[in-house]
Amino acid sequence: MGSKPSPCRQLHFEEFKEQTKDFDIVNEGNIHDIEETSGLNSVKDLNKIHSSIPNETIPHIGMEFETEAQAWQYYLAYGKLVRFGVRNSKSHNDKYGKLIARTFCCSAEGKRGKDKRDGSVKVPRPETRCGCLARMKVNSRQTGKFRVIEFVVEHNHYLSRPNKTHPYRSHRSITSNLAVDIEMAHNVRIAPKVAYELMARQAGGRENVGFIPEDYKNYLRSKRTRDVKIGDTGGVLEYLQKMQFEDPNFFYAIQVDEDDLITNIFWSDKKIKANYANFGDVICFDTTYRKNKEGRPIALFVGVNHHKQTTIFGAALLYDETSMTFEWLFDTFTRAMSGKKPMTILTDQDAAMAKALASKWPDTYHHLCIWHIYQNAAIHLSSVFTEFKSFAHDFSTCIYDFEEEEDFVAEWNRMLEKYDLQNNDWLKRLFGIKEKWVLVYGRQYFCADMTTTQRSESMNSVLKRYVNYKHNFLESFNHFQRLLEDRRYEELKADFRANISFLALQYHCELLKHAANIYTPKAFKCFQTEWCKSLDAKFHDCGEVESVRKYEITLFKKSYYHTVFHDLLNDKFDCSCRKFQFTGIFCSHILKVFMMRNIVKIPSEYILKRWTHKAKTGFFGDEDSTVDTNNLDPKLVSSMWYRELCRIYVQLATRAAEIEETYKIAKDSLLKMLEDVDAKLQDEVASQKSNETTNRMSQSGKAVGEGSDNKIKGIKAKAKTTSGKRLRSSLEKVSNKRKSTNKSRGGAKVTTSGPPLSSTQADSSQSMNVENLKKDAQHSISMTRLLEEQQACSVESLVKNNLGEHNNVISFASVSDGRVTETTIVGVRCNNYSGSQIPCQGGNNVQDL
Repeated sequence: MGSKPSPCRQLHFEEFKEQTKDFDIVNEGNIHDIEETSGLNSVKDLNKIHSSIPNETIPHIGMEFETEAQAWQYYLAYGKLVRFGVRNSKSHNDKYGKLIARTFCCSAEGKRGKDKRDGSVKVPRPETRCGCLARMKVNSRQTGKFRVIEFVVEHNHYLSRPNKTHPYRSHRSITSNLAVDIEMAHNVRIAPKVAYELMARQAGGRENVGFIPEDYKNYLRSKRTRDVKIGDTGGVLEYLQKMQFEDPNFFYAIQVDEDDLITNIFWSDKKIKANYANFGDVICFDTTYRKNKEGRPIALFVGVNHHKQTTIFGAALLYDETSMTFEWLFDTFTRAMSGKKPMTILTDQDAAMAKALASKWPDTYHHLCIWHIYQNAAIHLSSVFTEFKSFAHDFSTCIYDFEEEEDFVAEWNRMLEKYDLQNNDWLKRLFGIKEKWVLVYGRQYFCADMTTTQRSESMNSVLKRYVNYKHNFLESFNHFQRLLEDRRYEELKADFRANISFLALQYHCELLKHAANIYTPKAFKCFQTEWCKSLDAKFHDCGEVESVRKYEITLFKKSYYHTVFHDLLNDKFDCSCRKFQFTGIFCSHILKVFMMRNIVKIPSEYILKRWTHKAKTGFFGDEDSTVDTNNLDPKLVSSMWYRELCRIYVQLATRAAEIEETYKIAKDSLLKMLEDVDAKLQDEVASQKSNETTNRMSQSGKAVGEGSDNKIKGIKAKAKTTSGKRLRSSLEKVSNKRKSTNKSRGGAKVTTSGPPLSSTQADSSQSMNVENLKKDAQHSISMTRLLEEQQACSVESLVKNNLGEHNNVISFASVSDGRVTETTIVGVRCNNYSGSQIPCQGGNNVQDL
């Protein structure tokens, strides 16, 4: 039913009805006149088109091309000018397989073949072929070059209008450069429709883009298919190599196991290294789960920059969280940062981390997160917190309020005695590592005013906006790069605001003006806060001893004082609170001494560079490093050149469009450059084609990967979790467990499932289930009695008195109110229970959990 072409598209020429050949073969470009029939006269229409295009774009007999590809490009360009689609038709090879003849034809050539499915297709596709004989045939038998031996110019159908030529399949293509734009838009989550409209506006209309919206979507679909074929391993390695090409200082390390499977990956780039060189004195380290499809933890090294913003120093995708993994990670991080280790690192109370840090970074002060200390205290001392409302205040006092070790120890012992906690095992263990969390021991170490891993926790929260458990490895890397770019842009904006703005001072004094000139706005606010505290502080001069003057400073509404020492010989200041050693900014106690001694400038030795406007000066990295592009993927090189040319072109177009003279100069120059580039590309294509033809018969096939020393076999699979819910903290788990226990004191928790049963079915189901449990459990107390007692006994008493101590889970079925019920007891199992399913009425099975 689809064999006849559409009469509104095909043309009929009366004088060719009796001829077997409908068209004359044009020799040397001459076109025979044909009388016009109803509608459009095809020959006159072609003559009109030919008269409007250059003669050198019209094929003629005897024209020669170096390669078949050049001939195809020529006929394709001709088809676009004349406004019809083209495609490859018949070809002929010699006995060696070398192509010697090719026919290029109109896209409407021939007829659609008979389809076996025609009888079952309800809505067949429209017919696009109508037997058009327009074609160009080339042959290389005589001279070795492809010579035009036949050219049929006439078509038996209407030609398209100029604005309707681009949808032809032959005139649509997504070049590698356009593919770069598509992938960029996809990576930043721009919808295909919006991205295509943007490309159309840039190109001056949809007909100038080079492809249609369907091609855009098909490319993304094909890209996803290619990524699946490449796999996680190939995709990750390709991404890392691409990043290393774009950034010669990009660093990545891969750890493999004994089976040559990737277990851990660490990466960082040049800007990360620069930030670490400037602000890497203190880092927070933490891991987070469920940020990729495989459920692997992502480990982040983060810190704080001069604007008090969180900055990333490195990232790793880990297989597990063992001490061996952390040892490899800390070693790799040190190598990536040219051997520089941080002064202080903040982590949670993870034993594997602590062991690895003690082994690899023994000189780095390991500070435990105080927030995690409080959380663990709420878990292990929940009854104390509940019974004594003052315990939280006393515990906090031990952490923060003491400046001498003896005072802390005395207060700690008093607290243990007050709340009768002398024999508490958890507090004993906590006191054993007091140097890692009590501030009386940690104030002498610089921590950039951080006492918790809150910055790591916040960055993990931000990471959720970019990477989630639905992303595979490659998608995780790409979206993590977006996170880095966004964080860097926030830092750039902060730099911009700091450079062009002047802070509004609360008090116009010389010391504040000096601080405002050297510190960033965020650091200055901290300084100004301390200065304001000093205004109401009490000052007491204790006199001078051996050229050291002593002052006692008591802040407003405080009952205790801090001692400031001033070395008069060396002009050095020191305070018992050690805030400067801890944060790098003067405390209010020293500032009170400055005020009383009329010191109006901060001494240069007390200006920490990391908090100033010039924090990032002095580190340049390897800016002049170059990469040999001959050994890299040509697509990567082409993408880099494309971006560079686009940047230059935008600058040129912006400047040249200002006046007419510069517009004409730029346009003429660009057109001349375009001709030169086309000529060079044609020569290059011809040369490559010739080399391929010459080497085709002499080359033998090689196995994939031959000669490669890469032994990586893949990425080690990790057991996937089935839930996408957020992970609960230990405090939440204990709280929920307590609530569940309170609810279950009247009996075991019962959940209902299955449709209502009749009384007969219920009795039958109960009898059958109990008998099956008797046979499987082989327990001294029957399961029937267990079912009767479940309403009167708690879960704990059932476990202790009837089932013993085991570490599994059982489920058993019963009938209540005409419904099948399922009762779950956690932490126990029957001695001989094998996990077999117990059939229940209503189509449900109760199974050992």
